[in-house]
Amino acid sequence: VFQGRILAQRLVGQETRYEVEVKTPYRHRFPLVPREYVWVPNTCGCPPLREGGEYLLMARRHVNYERTLNRILLQDNGYARPWTPREDRLVREAARQC
Repeated sequence: VFQGRILAQRLVGQETRYEVEVKTPYRHRFPLVPREYVWVPNTCGCPPLREGGEYLLMARRHVNYERTLNRILLQDNGYARPWTPREDRLVREAARQC
């Protein structure tokens, strides 16, 4: 779970790749760098993320069977909400309890 700003969007094959500036990592099981690529396994724009927008993203790490692909994946039904101070407060409170 992290707060990020969408810098760019690009269609790659049947997937969408977002370049994201990681602003605040809240809870993560793998290291995040200041800029990451977040992949969505479709090209339909689901979830709708716009360039320049800030979002609270809950993504997972995806490593393929051969261990040749290691990336951050935001599933179509994944959690992607526009970032607001309220979302920030809710995530921080939840992190203290988990």
